[in-house]
Amino acid sequence: HLNSATMKACCCSRCCMPLQPPVEVMPTPYHTLSWLGPPCSTRTHKNTFSRLGVDDQAPPDWNEELQAARDLPQGSLEERLQRDKAVLQVNSAFVSAVMQGAETVVDGFVEPVNGNPEDPAFLWGGLFMSQGAASAVFGGERGRRAAQRLELKGVQAYSDLEGLQGLQGLHTIPTAIVDYRGVRLSAQGLAPGLEGSEGLLYGVNAGPQESPHRRRLLELLAHAAKSLSLQRHVVLAPKGHQVPLFTSVDAQGLLGADGRFYLLDVFRSFPADANFCPEDYHANTDLPRSFPHGLCRLRPELMQAFSQHKHYEFTQRVRELLDENGGFEECATSGDSRATAAVRAACKDVGSVSDILFEMRFNPNVFSPGVAFPPGESTSTKLQERLLREAAAFITTHQIPAFVSGCLHSSEAPMDGVTLKNALHQRGINLRYLGHVLKAIAQSEHKEHLRHIMRTVVAEIFIRSTRRVFNSFLQGVDVPSLSAAVSHFLSCLFVPHFSPTSVGEDTKKKSRRRGRGAGASESSPWSTLTGAELWNLVCQDAAETYVSDSLGSSPNYLVEHYGLQKLSLLREFCLKTGVQLRLRDYSFDNQNKAPIGPEDIINMIPVVKHVHMPTVDASKVYQAGQISIQKGLLDQAHEQLKEAVYLYGRACDDLHPEAGYCHTLLAKVAFLQGKTAEARSVQLKAVVISERVLGFDHPNTIQQYALLGVYVYAGGETALAQKCFLRARLLMLTVHGEDHPYTATLDNCLGLVLAEDQTGQFLKNALRLNTSFFGPTCIQTALNQHLLAQWMCSKGDYRNAMTHEKEALTAFTSLFGEDHPQTRCSKDFLSTITKQAVKVERTLRQAGAECTEATVEVGEYKQKHLELKAAVVKELGLKLPNVGSVAVNEGGKRSDRETGCGKEPEGGGNPAAAEDTSKCQQDQQVEGSLESTGKVSKTSAEGDKAASDKVNTVNDEMESSSGEINGRMDVPASPSALRSGVSWADVVSKSRGKATAVNGEGDGSTADGTAEE
Repeated sequence: HLNSATMKACCCSRCCMPLQPPVEVMPTPYHTLSWLGPPCSTRTHKNTFSRLGVDDQAPPDWNEELQAARDLPQGSLEERLQRDKAVLQVNSAFVSAVMQGAETVVDGFVEPVNGNPEDPAFLWGGLFMSQGAASAVFGGERGRRAAQRLELKGVQAYSDLEGLQGLQGLHTIPTAIVDYRGVRLSAQGLAPGLEGSEGLLYGVNAGPQESPHRRRLLELLAHAAKSLSLQRHVVLAPKGHQVPLFTSVDAQGLLGADGRFYLLDVFRSFPADANFCPEDYHANTDLPRSFPHGLCRLRPELMQAFSQHKHYEFTQRVRELLDENGGFEECATSGDSRATAAVRAACKDVGSVSDILFEMRFNPNVFSPGVAFPPGESTSTKLQERLLREAAAFITTHQIPAFVSGCLHSSEAPMDGVTLKNALHQRGINLRYLGHVLKAIAQSEHKEHLRHIMRTVVAEIFIRSTRRVFNSFLQGVDVPSLSAAVSHFLSCLFVPHFSPTSVGEDTKKKSRRRGRGAGASESSPWSTLTGAELWNLVCQDAAETYVSDSLGSSPNYLVEHYGLQKLSLLREFCLKTGVQLRLRDYSFDNQNKAPIGPEDIINMIPVVKHVHMPTVDASKVYQAGQISIQKGLLDQAHEQLKEAVYLYGRACDDLHPEAGYCHTLLAKVAFLQGKTAEARSVQLKAVVISERVLGFDHPNTIQQYALLGVYVYAGGETALAQKCFLRARLLMLTVHGEDHPYTATLDNCLGLVLAEDQTGQFLKNALRLNTSFFGPTCIQTALNQHLLAQWMCSKGDYRNAMTHEKEALTAFTSLFGEDHPQTRCSKDFLSTITKQAVKVERTLRQAGAECTEATVEVGEYKQKHLELKAAVVKELGLKLPNVGSVAVNEGGKRSDRETGCGKEPEGGGNPAAAEDTSKCQQDQQVEGSLESTGKVSKTSAEGDKAASDKVNTVNDEMESSSGEINGRMDVPASPSALRSGVSWADVVSKSRGKATAVNGEGDGSTADGTAEE
């Protein structure tokens, strides 16, 4: 028991602890995968279940929980927010259970319930998990994985329609797919039993019976088909009767025991891709061609883009027909037969499924093997085949060129595989077109400007092909050897010609010592894999899937030819396969040593793909704010975005990607309105959300750090801004490398916030990158030139500043014209620095003229000084030949050099320094001779002591000034001449009456000391 004092101390310490924001401490809805783990971790693989597939608690009914959350009332805003939060929480718990179930099933802790080794099925924790049957029609193992992925997309499509009017009542079962240790499992909640004798109401195998439940289900499916742009069509059932369908031929609709309508088997809900249909396969053409699996479907984003393209063609065709029949204004009246005829003709030309209005629908069963249509559907089927061929051609003729063009003019181009995939999917381009994207870039005239996109595409092809080989590689690996097998695979992948014989024994010793299994056993099939064999397998998969031979002969070819980084490839591989590495520096330079050992593999995490639950109200307000920004209504957008942030916080506690994007946009609007403190606060929250939801090194996190640096710098926090920009640049170098347009953006920011010594380095690097990616006349390069000109002007380098500003002015003029504010600003700045440069040059020339006048008087003084020295030498009887002549000849030259107005010597040497050295040696000889005799007039020395001290003082000062000028040959005039009006001539004129006091005065003070003695 704790006494009262201890309890009080604990309470006080808890109260004194700083409270962290909820967004930093609350658990994320879904697991965020990280490819690096703590450096001290020793876990390679650990199962959290002590009993073999036996759960201590009753397994939840995931389907009932999800449907109950979806059936919550939606009458008011508060009720809808509560419903969205409940649905998200249930789906989050479902995904977490799927991850645990995958580890348990794959590790062998659960026995299959069906006893079928070809298609084993498992029940665990209320989940039904299976691999699916490998069908030869769909392409074996590749087709089975594609069917699981497409099933999830179909469930996502019908789940998104749930909130629409007229679609309440159509349900889908909770679904997710998980990849773990090379095995893909499909996880679903347990479907309810059938209701009575009429359980199966819809599908090819459903009977022709009619009932109120069947009519209600058909009504729901008709509404869903309209929203998904699917056409109602008729197919022939296996028994020969005709069946009307609103979905693919595989879908089944049933009435569950809970009274709800469910739609199952929706993996072919979207139309087929005609570019990869076996029926149209031609061996001698690029497209259409065969594919490793037979489930190539079009994306819904492409269907939407193609419909918009067709609508544009429809309007253009209607206008052309009306212009041919008397003009648009004359024919476009209500009831005019010419307008009706024009619309009908345009509908027929563009392929509309309706004759009287524009409507695009697609048949998902066209080009599907094993599907037969009745003779009465021949006309409609031919029209659908034509539309699908046009849609497939639309990818290569419009969408891929549009993607390439967008990357050419954007500084926020894809940085890694995730952003590349998102960018392609936004345009409806499937990843099987990566080879065609690479070909389009190679054929572009701006190929050099698109090298970062080519690099990312090649890396994605390489990693995806490697992942498929890795999945097959892991099938024969047991749990104790998992770390050794994964490290061996990675060593073979990144080290050319890697052989396991040289490191096998060392690996086994390390593995046994660290408790990581038996290492590379001689009987293990995976231990015999070599680097050359692995590379051949990867290249073969890339050629079959993407029709690409761009990988070369080894990973070093990717590094040398495309500029890829092996560290970036390692990161991509780990994120796609779930491998987690120990945090340390990885070096791939040593070709004779394994770069990754078994002790570096600390975990393998299941990679889950799941249904994303929408936050409807928050998304609507967020989109309204985006529209207000496009209209320029910043105040209205600010209020709408603040409301959207509040709604996201209520629905998902801000831990959602869309919530992070909303915070980022709100911070931008606040910054544009001059609310720097608010922008900083909101952007800091956006950084935390991005790190926790997307990952610490996700490209979006890099951009969030850069924006935070801008806002804190605007608030005067320069040190924090430097840290933000430097962290963003470090992550950028890890994810992609330096050769990317966004690196130029970060370098420009660093050039503004760092010290003067580093500013020029970053600004010049940014200019180099912008020029290489966008050319000399783009807006990015022009702004970079302007920044560099300002920095050089602040350093006093007006000549180079004028050069850069002229380039900026040329670019601004070509982009915006003469009257644009940016052009006028650049022109005014160029005029200002030109005037300043002329003023400085005039001042320096005037200073040089004054120095020249002073040089004449100083030369006379030096000549008299050396003549007196020669007389003393002669009087003492010393033999120093040519002292007088040397003094006379060198006097004028030396005086020029000491005043700093002499000309620079030509060539690489410094003749002035050599002459000064020889002259100094002569003076030392004279002074040494004087010291050896010791016979100097004492009265004369004492009488002239004061004047000699004055001359020595001034001489020392001017000698030091002259030394500074001689050290800096690029300075046109002496700084001392500009700072002070005192010259050598003034000093000589003041001491002209006591000239004998300078006897023996030279470059040193030894002669003065000897004379005094």
